[in-house]
Amino acid sequence: MDDCSPDDTPQVATSFKDSRIIHIRNESNLGHLKNYNKGISWAKGKYVWLISADDFLRCSSIVERYIEVMEGHPQVGYIFCPAVRFQDGRETEVVGWSVHGHQDRVFPGHEFLTKLLLANCVCAPTGMVRKVCYDRVGLFPLSMPNSGDWYLWCHFALYHAVAYLAEPMVCYRTFGENMSEGLKKHNPRVITEDNFRVRWTVREEAQKSNFDSIVALCDDTIATYYANLIAAEMYEPNIYRLTFEECRKSIEHFSCNIDEQVEMLARVYSALGDQCYLRRDYPKARENYMAALQHDPSAITTWAKFTILRLGRLGIRIRDLASSI
Repeated sequence: MDDCSPDDTPQVATSFKDSRIIHIRNESNLGHLKNYNKGISWAKGKYVWLISADDFLRCSSIVERYIEVMEGHPQVGYIFCPAVRFQDGRETEVVGWSVHGHQDRVFPGHEFLTKLLLANCVCAPTGMVRKVCYDRVGLFPLSMPNSGDWYLWCHFALYHAVAYLAEPMVCYRTFGENMSEGLKKHNPRVITEDNFRVRWTVREEAQKSNFDSIVALCDDTIATYYANLIAAEMYEPNIYRLTFEECRKSIEHFSCNIDEQVEMLARVYSALGDQCYLRRDYPKARENYMAALQHDPSAITTWAKFTILRLGRLGIRIRDLASSI
């Protein structure tokens, strides 16, 4: 897929005398997501592997190994491995967040979602996907410019197992002004909005399929993420943050009804109480736990935290001891 590259890509592509290689040059620049989607729609094979020009395979047997696992485990939707960072012409280190142990394994999809919903932990160029996953779930959502791959890893895992090979077999090239780094520097709000959109959209899909445990997991991760950003507004003003009013508007935007809004606000207040407690701001912690209980009086865990804090120093000792255990 040649998205109007200014270099000699057409000449390089046609230099390979192999009928399996198809060079498609877009008439106008589509951008990365539309270009991916066009390529996937053209793909006729059983598997799809998206590798950008910057990235490359470092193991000659990786395709054979991937196919062997996928053919032997038809329940698996995609397979991936750790990535090796490639910078300034050399390999530097294994990308830590892409490592999931030192043994090959197949994760049940919902088990792997417990990792994915915390943060993206699949390095995009390492992932090979069964084509039917795209046929069932759809292509890259254009509303998520920074996190489309993360969303698809999550969505695929709702319905399929996930395979992992522990050997790092793909190089992931990083440099100062790639797209993600540019967004972090110039427009960090886009990243934050994508982070919310991924989790809320996965929650909506899980709700449609009656995956109640995944809906609850999404609720917890969404509330915790809101609370982390609000706490940054309160305690760390030099980093990107979120006001509580912005949080409220975001919840109103994504939730389906007033009951969902109230429940999510209760979760956010409780998670914010935890953040205040960790910073030893006990008055603010009590205040947020109380607000959480006003929104959801049935929250037993929040009642316990609120009651323990009301015991003063004794309660703080009890909670700290329980946390350490």
